[in-house]
Amino acid sequence: MTDNCEISWFSALCDDDYEQMGVINPELQSSWEHCRDIVLTAQQCNFDNILLPSGYALGIDTVAFAAAVAPLVNTMRLLVAVRCGEVWTPQLARQLATINQILDGRLTINIISSEMPGESLDGRARYARTLETMKTLRTLLAGNGVKSQGEFISLDIDAPRLTQQNPSTPPFYFGGLSEEAREVAAEAADVYLMWPDTESEVIAIIDDMRQRAHRYGRQLKFGYRSHVIVRETEEEAIAAADYLMAALDDEVGATIRSRSLDSQSVGVRRQAELRDASSGDGFVEPYLWTGIGRARSGCGAAIVGSAEQVLAKINRYHELGIDAFILSGYPHREEAEYFSRLVLPYISHGPLEVI
Repeated sequence: MTDNCEISWFSALCDDDYEQMGVINPELQSSWEHCRDIVLTAQQCNFDNILLPSGYALGIDTVAFAAAVAPLVNTMRLLVAVRCGEVWTPQLARQLATINQILDGRLTINIISSEMPGESLDGRARYARTLETMKTLRTLLAGNGVKSQGEFISLDIDAPRLTQQNPSTPPFYFGGLSEEAREVAAEAADVYLMWPDTESEVIAIIDDMRQRAHRYGRQLKFGYRSHVIVRETEEEAIAAADYLMAALDDEVGATIRSRSLDSQSVGVRRQAELRDASSGDGFVEPYLWTGIGRARSGCGAAIVGSAEQVLAKINRYHELGIDAFILSGYPHREEAEYFSRLVLPYISHGPLEVI
């Protein structure tokens, strides 16, 4: 690679860790100890950042976990997922500012736009709330007060003292394929995240998002969220992929896919389309395997291959314009170690600097 990109890992806070997909292992379910150990393994493996995901009914709380693990993280960033509407925005700003202070400024924020349990919002309303939340949160974190009369957020409030004394603007990572999501990202995000897709579609999405951001007088960085299975040889990687899915019952997979609050989103439907378009072995293009999506809602494909093949695929994405990669694998601690040993030393990487 000619310049740095950010290479991040994933801590399975949402009960998303398996040795074989669909087979529950209590030792791999989300807990303070297990998810902490994934974070510490990623830091030891020299990843730049780690995504702490959020799911209302699944696993453990993201913000509480981030606050607990932050004192243990001294070189790596934390990418903390927050769901718009779940916490009063000024309180969320204070929580995130506190975590950022503990991290000495190494906080990054993954904005999630989804309905709350029992809530029913159309896309326009949901993304209107998301945009109001992002703008309000950014203003408060920068140490400025807010006077607004929005559809979802009406405030006349000073910034928390912590942010007034230590203003900061952690970068916002945000994704979504719908028209409303793309417009929110263009107007208010720093890093536009996409789930796995074919190279031709990645090119099209990046081109579209650059044009949208330009209309707002802005520039975006681009991120790619994918699973990965890497081994010494391609045959070993494919065997590992086959083993991961070998015990999955189709009904169990469908149940897992339906658990997420955003299981009917445009992005999730696109992941299903990729699976449908793949060949009999699950590959939709060289080294992009969709089989893992049989048991996941959301990110539903993996980069699979030898060390050389996985490195070449990541380099290719970087050439297309991807600035950050958020990777994961099963089980998460073990796959992080494979990737850090076989691929990471050969990537020029470091914390992403947003514009």
